[in-house]
Amino acid sequence: MSAGVNAADVLFMQNMIGHHAQAIVMAALVPTHGAGTNVQRLAQKIDISQRDEIVMMKEWLTERKQSVPDDAHALHVMMPGMLTAEQMAKLEAARGVEFEQLFLTFMIQHHRGALQMVETLFKSPGAAQDPDIFRFATDVDADQRDEIFVMTNMLNMLDTNRGSPLR
Repeated sequence: MSAGVNAADVLFMQNMIGHHAQAIVMAALVPTHGAGTNVQRLAQKIDISQRDEIVMMKEWLTERKQSVPDDAHALHVMMPGMLTAEQMAKLEAARGVEFEQLFLTFMIQHHRGALQMVETLFKSPGAAQDPDIFRFATDVDADQRDEIFVMTNMLNMLDTNRGSPLR
């Protein structure tokens, strides 16, 4: 490992790859499951940002000569906020307003898990001293908090509109 990088940093990056991969799988369902325009835009933003961050995390690990999890393996490691197989099946089966409600609820759960992962990193002795991982972890924290706020408002709009889709 390079100076300023410890095992907690590496584990955070390796696990966050899988965490992001599941968010991409979830977002990929949106266009085919009857979600409205607002949820589609949100899913598109999540997809783009998570893909970009996965590339960055893989490069970070490679540059430090650390193991890079393959995408198939990364999806099967359970981390905070990850959806269970049952939750994923429920999401895949839903359509329209029910899908929007589940997508938003599950993505909030997923994002809260990412916040727990960042918190664990920052509580680990000597972790997040590398400027790149510190910047990335603080960006993840800020982005996830912002998106949780947006998704909570979208869920509230669904409830206020008595289930009318977010169009």
